[in-house]
Amino acid sequence: MEHQLARPIASRKPFDPTYDPIRAPNPGDGKDYAPTYWIGTAGTPPADDGPVSGDMDVDVAIVGSGYTGLSCAIHLAQEHGIKATVLEANGVAWGCSTRNGGQAQISAGRLKRSQWIERWGVDVAKRLHGEISEAFDLFRDLIRSPEIDCDPQDGGHLYIAHRDKVMPALEAESRLLNEVFGYRSRIVGRDEVHRDFVRDEEARGAMYEPDGMGIHAAKLAFGYLNLARKLGARVHTASPVLGCDWKNGAYHLTTPGGTVRARAVCIATAGYTSPDLHTLTRHRLMPILSNSIVTRPLTEEERAELNFKTRIPLTDTRTLRHYYRMMPDGRVQIGSRSAITGRDAVNPKHLDRLLEGLYRKYPILKGITIDYSWWGWVDVSHDMMPRIFRPDPKQPLFYAMGYGGNGVMYSAQAGRRMAQMVAGKGGALDLPIFTSPLPSHGLLTPFRRLGQWGMYRWYYLKDEIL
Repeated sequence: MEHQLARPIASRKPFDPTYDPIRAPNPGDGKDYAPTYWIGTAGTPPADDGPVSGDMDVDVAIVGSGYTGLSCAIHLAQEHGIKATVLEANGVAWGCSTRNGGQAQISAGRLKRSQWIERWGVDVAKRLHGEISEAFDLFRDLIRSPEIDCDPQDGGHLYIAHRDKVMPALEAESRLLNEVFGYRSRIVGRDEVHRDFVRDEEARGAMYEPDGMGIHAAKLAFGYLNLARKLGARVHTASPVLGCDWKNGAYHLTTPGGTVRARAVCIATAGYTSPDLHTLTRHRLMPILSNSIVTRPLTEEERAELNFKTRIPLTDTRTLRHYYRMMPDGRVQIGSRSAITGRDAVNPKHLDRLLEGLYRKYPILKGITIDYSWWGWVDVSHDMMPRIFRPDPKQPLFYAMGYGGNGVMYSAQAGRRMAQMVAGKGGALDLPIFTSPLPSHGLLTPFRRLGQWGMYRWYYLKDEIL
């Protein structure tokens, strides 16, 4: 099999494939993008405001220029008349926002609705579902902006049972969605999956959700950039925040090019949050690596044999799930778990494991040329749910992160909610994701990778054998 990597776009410094947010003091200062399909097919990134080139005073500084940070800048301007300054260590949307699978689903975090009820009760779970539903409506409205052309493929999401034994739980979750939340999911049998969606050989059935959408990840980010700058935000790239200190009534954010003094700070760095950025965000996430590949375009014969009739997001029911779909240009994308450490990310065994997953689903693709291969860090919180929060009421510092791989859609709403908090309009936000901090395991976080190694083996046994 021929395996090729996409050529990354030009930048000042080479991309580091072994970067590890737990070990690194910061993610870089002008590094190349990861060699993703999104960067390889998005065209030239739109203009930004270049690196910080001197000291400046701003109302709001946003650290991180991914979906969340740019959405926050957009909504600060649109809804509150505040023009933010965004600080990015490398290129715009360098981290999670150009390394994901391009799947927008009606979720945030990694917990199911039934788990929301177990944790918070029915009333809170219903209100949280309303928040997520509102978020999807916001996302749909946002991408209709003329500045954002992200190749949307709307039409729902298919949650595919990879073994017979998981079908009862999937059926129970669908009943819960319908009866408790009034959300019209439905169960689809194996034959219907093969007839109306795709001939996935693993599928034993599925749950169809009417809300789900595939997007082009980099075009979405670059569209957000265009809209944010049109509204008056400034976006400074190659400007890592090396220090964030509160003194004399302002935050002093140190960058290589100068100090940015801000009356409020929003942190939107997700899986690329440096442990040295701020004490209030240190060890609040467990960064997890995910691999992704994109094949060459399928032939007409291959598409016919697979009966690929859908381009909506597909997810299987493994704990270490696969997320996959057909791209608009006829390629297949699939992603799943990767290495535990950045140092091991380049090990070819992780690519081989992902290819095995592709072949189990679509045996006729065995040996197909892979045109793009990359990996990236996912911002998994220690309790599997995101937070949009002000951790110290005495300091105007806010953060929004912890999506656990489900941030493509919800990040738009999270940025909007963080903007509300900055503007003093967040008083009505009383759900747990707004009123409690990201849990922390403190200095134990790096050592939790030993547990991660063991859990991966347990998940494999649970998903594939037991």
